[in-house]
Amino acid sequence: MFIKKFVPCIYLYQTHAVRGLEDTQVVETDPLRLVHKYMENNADEIIVFDMSETDEEHEIAIDILKEIAKESEVDVIGGGNIKRMEDVKKILYAGCAKAILDYSLQSNIDITEEVSLKFGKEKILARFDDPTVISDNAEVVDKYVSSLILMNPHAIRETMAVTQLPFMVQINNIALNKLLEIFAYPSVNGVTGNTINDNVNEIQNLKNLCIENDIPIVSLKSAFTWESFKLGPDGLVPVVVQDYRTDEVLMVAYMNKEAFENTLLTGKMTYYSRSRNELWLKGETSGHYQYVKSLTADCDMDTILAKVSQVGVACHTGAKSCFFNEITKKDYQEPDNPLMVFEEVMDVIKDRKIHPKEGSYTNYLFDKGIDKILKKLGEEATEIVIAAKNPNANEVKYEISDFLYHMMVLMVEKGVSWEDITTELANR
Repeated sequence: MFIKKFVPCIYLYQTHAVRGLEDTQVVETDPLRLVHKYMENNADEIIVFDMSETDEEHEIAIDILKEIAKESEVDVIGGGNIKRMEDVKKILYAGCAKAILDYSLQSNIDITEEVSLKFGKEKILARFDDPTVISDNAEVVDKYVSSLILMNPHAIRETMAVTQLPFMVQINNIALNKLLEIFAYPSVNGVTGNTINDNVNEIQNLKNLCIENDIPIVSLKSAFTWESFKLGPDGLVPVVVQDYRTDEVLMVAYMNKEAFENTLLTGKMTYYSRSRNELWLKGETSGHYQYVKSLTADCDMDTILAKVSQVGVACHTGAKSCFFNEITKKDYQEPDNPLMVFEEVMDVIKDRKIHPKEGSYTNYLFDKGIDKILKKLGEEATEIVIAAKNPNANEVKYEISDFLYHMMVLMVEKGVSWEDITTELANR
């Protein structure tokens, strides 16, 4: 039996989230708000369907998809508006973990082999209404598709008869207590559609029901039981919390058994509050959730190191980290973190754009506009080439630094972040 997933959808139409593929009633004007809502309620993945009708709308939708993938702590699956391989490339390069081919379109069936070989079978899904299309294209599906999305919940048995691939079922109107019956089918690996969208705040309760009925769900698996830890006199284990991107120490808190198990179940850091004597889901009131990236025990098994993705700030004072009261410090040169240096320079450039400073060269570039920025970037690129012919490597260093500065001005002008760049490189 496959692990079961709860997967809400975002139907993206003219920058808004609408009711469905056949219903353009707006349900949310800002799709990113839905992303946060779905994550906070323990969705396992998010599907985004691009319903744009023109090339211009499609490009805007891809930009929104990038923002959705950037904000989401769970995998985003993109579909809609796929006509050729380039469209699949746009979806995957936007940050989606997978792309959905629409098997009601012969053109999508025709490009299956090409896109699968290009991007990998594990990144390709196919959605369909009629199981016949799967049986008619069984050779292509079995070889080049990793899983399926059945848009017709009445055809579950027929689908299982024609393929051994796992498939998600899109359901738009069913009682919640019927979902367990759907999950009882061994080939079903998830449920999506408006039944999940409309009841997203019930996902954790539904997961609890699955656990009670021995239905496997998505959760963090621990190599150690709670009994493996050496507890303090109060029965708790201290947890040191780090930002997984920068390794900055954010806070220290404590866990009991219930907090530990809830963290594994939800993927969100849960602690035991010693002052309130109660369980404490970090971010439940502030929205500043901590999504688990890893949990590691120390050599004595009496402390946990948690690396997390921090939403907002960690400290109740509004500071990013709880550690800001400097006690003493020696004069020393901290080693430069390359990405942090880039981010700091970028922050200065962003600030110049928002708060112009008289005599600032950066503001001069912004005032002159994109053509001037591009001209300077081209000139600096040429300077790198010339410097590279010189035996003195320092000249290359200087010219690359100039080039990177002008490149960052361009990035700010076009709204591109370093995270966008590093994510793009990682996706490749």
